[in-house]
Amino acid sequence: MNRALLVFVMLLLSIVLFAQQGVDTIHYKKVYYFAGTGLGIPLGKARDVLSPKLFVGSMGLDIALNNPKYYLYPALYMLAFKYDQKAPDPDFNTILKNGLSNFYMLSMAAGTRRQFDRLNTYVYLGPTIGLVHEPRSNLVDNVVHIEYLKSIAFGTKLGVGADYRFNGFFIGTEVGYMYNVNRVQRKPFHALTLMVGLKSDITRLSDRVVEILAPH
Repeated sequence: MNRALLVFVMLLLSIVLFAQQGVDTIHYKKVYYFAGTGLGIPLGKARDVLSPKLFVGSMGLDIALNNPKYYLYPALYMLAFKYDQKAPDPDFNTILKNGLSNFYMLSMAAGTRRQFDRLNTYVYLGPTIGLVHEPRSNLVDNVVHIEYLKSIAFGTKLGVGADYRFNGFFIGTEVGYMYNVNRVQRKPFHALTLMVGLKSDITRLSDRVVEILAPH
């Protein structure tokens, strides 16, 4: 786990250094919308409780700054994991196996990128806040009642990715690492996120929204 994380951080640093060259003409004064689907993979001790579930999702905005090599990347990650309860909960009379846990994490990241003609590589880092649902169950008169414990989670998200521009849209992929300060069943939460999706130009729409909200 620690070795894999070290390799991942070294990869991030190398891309950051590499991204300080080149002129970006695709992202200049642009706002893009990215929608992805993929997989969340728990790491470390979190694997004792959580296991991967296919087709999790993400959506975010790529907002270029005055220097288009740098951008803001607010994004919502909607992650789902299979859940096995390990520790008894005094408020419930059963131990739940094969449940489902949902993580809705909002990342407020910033990043840097480099353009290679139609191909772009990027790296980002930022804090996260979100809502976590943990399942619990009670057996009442031979009927199992499922409930969800809800909690606010804080953490961080970093990642690397690339996208390629076609006429009118991009196809992109990203690999990210998510860490939450809050624990799940007393286990530290670390996860790898793998996303593939489409990125499209919504600059005109965003300009129109600004005109409506802040007219001259």
